[in-house]
Amino acid sequence: MKESAAQAQDAAAGGTTQPNVCFGCGEANAAGMHLEFSRDEEKRRVLGRFRLQERYQGAPGMAHGGIIALVLDEALGKVSRFYEARAVTAELNVEYLRPVRVGEEIQVEAHQERAEGRNFFHVGEIRDAAGRVLARARGRFVVVDPERYRRANGLDRD
Repeated sequence: MKESAAQAQDAAAGGTTQPNVCFGCGEANAAGMHLEFSRDEEKRRVLGRFRLQERYQGAPGMAHGGIIALVLDEALGKVSRFYEARAVTAELNVEYLRPVRVGEEIQVEAHQERAEGRNFFHVGEIRDAAGRVLARARGRFVVVDPERYRRANGLDRD
């Protein structure tokens, strides 16, 4: 099993490596979506290309709004890694502009708009294969202290 970026970050910081059970991107979650993203290091953007399965639909043929929000939250959250920070979602605002159809390829892209202290402000969009914007999101992510995070989640072992 490949190591996730979060696991590598925990290990590098001296923490205990735990399996990634995240519903969106966790390879260790059998019921999860197993979303994979790439990084454009030069532009500091997170990119993803997916076909959402029928099991993620709300109305017939269309992705559920919660799944759309999840895909955007995953992409926006991964932008924090460009800044070597662990950050959690504090706010997420999603605009649903057009239907996201299941079974059709979508592209997601996210980047940082600005940072203010421990607050990162990230933006992202989902587009269809023709490049039309289907949904967009703005999120505020709060940087958490790695030691406090490990203690709170039982990752420190004596």
